[in-house]
Amino acid sequence: MIASRVSLKLCCGAIGRAVGHSRHASSAAGALRRGAPATHLRDSYLHCAGSAPLVHTSLGDVVDRAASEFGSQEALVFVHQDIRRTWLEVRQEADRLARGFLSLGLEKGDRIGIWATNIYEWQLTQYAAAKAGLVLVNVNQAYQSRELEYCLRKVGVRTLVAAAGYRTSDYYTMLTELVPALADGEAGVPLTVRSERLPELRDIVMISPERRRGVLRFDDLLDAGMESLSGELERRQAQVDCDDPCSIQFTSGTTGLPKGATLSHHNMVNNMHQLARRAGYERDGVRICVSVPLYHCFGCVAGSVLAPLHGNCLVFPSEAFDGEASMRATEDERCTHMYGTPTMYVDMVNIAKQKRHDLSSLYSGIVAGAPVPFHLMRSMIEDLNMRDAVVGYGLTETSPLLTVGFPSDDLEHRCGTVGFPLDHSEVKVVGGDGRTLPVGHSGELCMRGYNRFLGYWDDEAKTRECVSAAGWFHTGDVATMTEDGYVKIVGRAKDMVIRGGENIYPTEVEDFLMTHPDILEAYAFGVPDDRMGEELVVWVRTRELGCLSEHDVRSFCKGRIAHYKVPRYIQFRDDFPKTVTGKIQKFVMRNVMCRELGLA
Repeated sequence: MIASRVSLKLCCGAIGRAVGHSRHASSAAGALRRGAPATHLRDSYLHCAGSAPLVHTSLGDVVDRAASEFGSQEALVFVHQDIRRTWLEVRQEADRLARGFLSLGLEKGDRIGIWATNIYEWQLTQYAAAKAGLVLVNVNQAYQSRELEYCLRKVGVRTLVAAAGYRTSDYYTMLTELVPALADGEAGVPLTVRSERLPELRDIVMISPERRRGVLRFDDLLDAGMESLSGELERRQAQVDCDDPCSIQFTSGTTGLPKGATLSHHNMVNNMHQLARRAGYERDGVRICVSVPLYHCFGCVAGSVLAPLHGNCLVFPSEAFDGEASMRATEDERCTHMYGTPTMYVDMVNIAKQKRHDLSSLYSGIVAGAPVPFHLMRSMIEDLNMRDAVVGYGLTETSPLLTVGFPSDDLEHRCGTVGFPLDHSEVKVVGGDGRTLPVGHSGELCMRGYNRFLGYWDDEAKTRECVSAAGWFHTGDVATMTEDGYVKIVGRAKDMVIRGGENIYPTEVEDFLMTHPDILEAYAFGVPDDRMGEELVVWVRTRELGCLSEHDVRSFCKGRIAHYKVPRYIQFRDDFPKTVTGKIQKFVMRNVMCRELGLA
């Protein structure tokens, strides 16, 4: 324990005063929202001191405060499930589920996985885990068995909460591949899992009305959260320190091997407190249409953690992104804000142009996850009515937002940059020698501050690779800083492809493809795409020319890796561009494909 815990009353009072100040003090907060402070930099370094202090509280306590201050206000709307909850009801059901987790014998710091689409049970699991002092592990809804096994094993998940499935994937069937003993169990009677492949996994909870062999139903777990455990839950929640780990989200680096980026309560709560002040989420009546997935930091932090801070309402239109459902929910639920990646906004703008939906309630929101073209931002303002929309940039390791625009920014700043650093953070651009560069010069973007992650779970070596002795996190992104302090991302040092907001790590795809007996070499990279931002290309060398077709490669991928990692373009080659030392030149391969496909 880093420090003795401040009482819930004092914690709630501190955050309440900070939130109340931002809600009612119009001059300072309003000026901050209207635009960035006057800045005239010579070097690419900026420290944003901030006018609102950081808060010292846990996510569980934030949910409690929301129930006390905004109890009767609508908190969560899951349109596709026909579920509506107030903040008081959310707190009551989160407590009930947290007591259910305690009944399983889960201890403080145990990891609990959530593998599901955008459903109410996902959200409830996040809040309940925080209150019980558990560490939530986000599992990508598109993961196949191989990826699921790696994720659960890497961070030692003790309990897994899983939905019925996603698209064509049946989660229970996939779980029986990893834990064959499940199929031998009795329907509705949970087994204590014993698996060589997943040595720390003990319990599986299925979100399904059907009673499956060897697993516990989610509703039965809720029923197990008896009132008699209330005292134990209060004791457990009182032990949670805001600097404790709260969330593990999988990301990756140049090696392509997924790493568990670990975020604390302090990381996420304060990142959202500062975002709210920057973009105006502390106002009354904010209703956010959440089109992004909850397993991603955009949804589970900028949505789930931000909303209870100021009594916002989160509206989830569908289990997975559906542009028409998002537009319909925005109209029916009178949403004021929208969350989405550029790819999602392309689809929603095209629907909005048909003038079939009343979007007059919508005026703001966030776009993040990929570069935002000028024409798209202009369409968001004109066709979606999002006049106060802002661009955000960050990484899971920055909790997740590092820079965010101001609602008053002109189009050049909104699209030509990724915004201005959030308060209480330091940002700099450095050259290859580690020295800070003059403004306008390209180099690696680095950050330091309250929102820097705790590290990669059980991987000190990888953490040291990107966090310096002085505490600077090296993002791996190439950037420039303008004289007025805004940041521009000009490239990625990490060889990562961003397709529709989903991160694809080429090495992971290459390693998988080379498990095929007829594939000798595989090299993956991205090419531009008007709708998805980027599409994945793979160049393959086979044992015999013509022994595989594009269909064969895609069939091999199906059901084994996530659908968004399956290459859009597949080329069979018997040679690859290389340097004199034998290193593959992917930029040459990319240029060749762009020329052959007629891409910019």
